[in-house]
Amino acid sequence: MDVPADEPTAPTGPDPVPLTEPADGVPPVVADQAALRRAADALAGAKGPVAVDTERASGYRYSQRAYLVQLRREGAGTWLVDPIALGGRLDPLVQALDGTEWVLHAASQDLPCLAELGLRPGVLFDTELAGRLAGFDRVALGTLVERLLGFRLEKGHGAADWSRRPLPADWLTYAALDVELLVQLRDVLETELERQGKLAWALEEFEAVRMAPLPRPRTDPWRRTSGIHRVRNQRQLALVRALWEARDTVARDRDIAPGRVLPDSALMEAAARNPANEAELLALPVFRGRSQRRMSSVWMNALRKAGALAKSELPEPAGQHDGPPPPNRWADKDPDAAARLAATRAALATIAEANTLPVENLLLPDLVRRTCWQPPADLSPESVATVLRDGGARSWQIDLTLEALTKALAATAPPPAPPAPPAPAPEPAN
Repeated sequence: MDVPADEPTAPTGPDPVPLTEPADGVPPVVADQAALRRAADALAGAKGPVAVDTERASGYRYSQRAYLVQLRREGAGTWLVDPIALGGRLDPLVQALDGTEWVLHAASQDLPCLAELGLRPGVLFDTELAGRLAGFDRVALGTLVERLLGFRLEKGHGAADWSRRPLPADWLTYAALDVELLVQLRDVLETELERQGKLAWALEEFEAVRMAPLPRPRTDPWRRTSGIHRVRNQRQLALVRALWEARDTVARDRDIAPGRVLPDSALMEAAARNPANEAELLALPVFRGRSQRRMSSVWMNALRKAGALAKSELPEPAGQHDGPPPPNRWADKDPDAAARLAATRAALATIAEANTLPVENLLLPDLVRRTCWQPPADLSPESVATVLRDGGARSWQIDLTLEALTKALAATAPPPAPPAPPAPAPEPAN
């Protein structure tokens, strides 16, 4: 059967081959400056793109630092670098990789912790993003490797505590395998994107990811506490905020994930019960444990501090937002904006389907909402293009969507239905 031009191809054949060991074996961990210089010399003397990955300790540590950096380049093999043992001083590696093309999977997750080490790509190829743009519905690394290269990666340690030392041998095998086939995957995806006429789009996207600034700190991050949506009382919100901030301070000082200091469920229960003293606090589940008993004064001080706040100091029931309200409220607040959003979403869905793209990769949903809520006054293509460009849309996205979006932004809500005529008066009885 012929494959349509807009549909990604994939090899068919025997079952995927399990890949349980790197072809060259698992290399020793680079943990001193002499070994780092050998790694840097080998990588600098090789050619082609460099496969890069990191392992963090999310869920275990407060920081998002890299606890292992994996690199592989044709002619240099695989290197596993321990930035903790090296004190974060990776200057030889920074110089060796300067200006090279990096291949990462889901690069936005790894680039911030690599930048902390002074490591920044000169050119970027993101295999996850490439898979999305190529129209693959599942873009996990293992899935793409299996579908496009015919190998099955052994997974299982991605959520491990990578701050642990020494690192177990099977973890190191897993880490090495994550970069074993990245460059081959890059080459297959590049060919597929070129076949679909999307390679230029992808290169724009990769560059946008490479140049993206670090994420800004969230406003009122305590409002993301699990279960807080059930709280409407301002005093109780103040208790949640105080406990969250106390927990965050402890977690940051000890470099422990906040949920391991005190789970959200316990934080919410303490805020709901608002115990009057430590004895009442320690009677609550979770707080009965030894570690929480040692911390009881920290939590009680937070509760007392929140309880003493003046009414004017209490948090508002809803957080401040710099964008439009939730779309489910638009019909009441601005029916025309709701009509614009509905028309825009329909137009973008059609374009995305025609180009085998996820609609969220066509235009960022937040940019769509902001543009529909407050469109340019004249609704000319030039003005709409300026709004999109200022909102971070790339040239290929503007080219694909501008005409349809300009038309959709002219949509208005239908006029309200006229009131129903009064019912006829009943005829008098004979």
